[in-house]
Amino acid sequence: MDYSDTPVASQFRLGFLIHDVSRLRRTVIDKALKPLGITRSQWWVLSNLSRNTSHEMMQTELANVLDIGKVALGGLLDRLEAGGYIERKADPADRRAKRIAMTAKGEEILEKMQEQGTELNRETLRDVTAEEIAIAEDIMHRMKKRLMEMDAELRKGGTF
Repeated sequence: MDYSDTPVASQFRLGFLIHDVSRLRRTVIDKALKPLGITRSQWWVLSNLSRNTSHEMMQTELANVLDIGKVALGGLLDRLEAGGYIERKADPADRRAKRIAMTAKGEEILEKMQEQGTELNRETLRDVTAEEIAIAEDIMHRMKKRLMEMDAELRKGGTF
């Protein structure tokens, strides 16, 4: 691939900015959610469960979607279950496998978290135009797509 047209001067600055924005956003979200008694990681579990029409998933599938290990997920699920936000159920097809289902209480807290998230996004993007947001989203989608392609190439033992 010919990289002669690729911008070089600020290539690392962009990476640092993406990282910093992501880190600061996580920090602000954690602080904003603290009064609800739930963490961003727990929110992430509940939001992924909510994406399925039944609001439940296999525990292994959830770990894959969240890209975390069984032990880390187990701790998150323990806390969510203790809070009454989820329940673990045996899978009817495989009694050894566990299904994670959101409870009514989980759906209630998810709705509150989504309201808080909407307000945080509104405030974060207060000084950004709709056109700028569309451009940034397009750029980030293209970067994500390329990184996924690069990851696949590297997993096959190739290079990019």
